[in-house]
Amino acid sequence: QVQFVESGGGLVQPGGSLRLTCIASEVTFSAYDIHWYRQVPEKEREWVAEIAADGTRTNYLHSVKDRFTISRDNARNTAYLQIDRLKVEDTAVYYCHARHAMFGSKFVYWGPGTQVTVSS
Repeated sequence: QVQFVESGGGLVQPGGSLRLTCIASEVTFSAYDIHWYRQVPEKEREWVAEIAADGTRTNYLHSVKDRFTISRDNARNTAYLQIDRLKVEDTAVYYCHARHAMFGSKFVYWGPGTQVTVSS
């Protein structure tokens, strides 16, 4: 069964850092572009970052590009989202989204999410 599972969320003070992890199983991880989204209650899910299947290209939501870093290790079937200088408004559930680089919407997966709470 194909799975993408996030971890690494938690309660952090403003200004702190977190590294979120997305681990894939039962799938050729290197064939998938990986995206990170976040969602707060009663709002639409918001795209924040993406990394190409081979790791050569990244892209960020403009408002987070100076604090978020997306990366991946295809040998470990893992993607990461490093979040620095956390702000209260970063509080959200963060989701890993995988989309096949060649076949697009035919093969897409979402993880269950990991909660990030930024509070003093």
